[in-house]
Amino acid sequence: MKRVLFLCTGNYYRSRFAEELFNFLARKAEAPWIADSCGLACERGAANLGPIASFTENALLERGITLSAPIRLPKRVSREDLLRADRIIALNEEEHRPLVEYLFPDLNEKVEFWQVGDIDVTPPRQGIRQMDERVNDFFRTLTSSPT
Repeated sequence: MKRVLFLCTGNYYRSRFAEELFNFLARKAEAPWIADSCGLACERGAANLGPIASFTENALLERGITLSAPIRLPKRVSREDLLRADRIIALNEEEHRPLVEYLFPDLNEKVEFWQVGDIDVTPPRQGIRQMDERVNDFFRTLTSSPT
């Protein structure tokens, strides 16, 4: 089984949506891929309520994706997470490249950066739509190329 790791700042909104959507697509297609997600700076989300953003959970439900109970709390990325992953996607280059370079300078080249802003830059509905398109395109690319 190959692994994708989605990264965002707090592992509360963007990376969680990407992880759940990717895993839904992989299960449906019986593809040999599995996704996980982590945060690069979970401490910045100290004011977040609950284990996942409500708009993330609602957007997943709108797509027929239900989260397994209990819903896990955000988790901080480790070096091992990065080393285990076959593909790594950080969801916003401007925000996440400096964190990746600071935390894991030797693994920076392994990370692909997308351009999905956090809620202070991009409204959640727009961000969800962007991630939906990007994850679906990414999944199609992975599953249409030889493994």
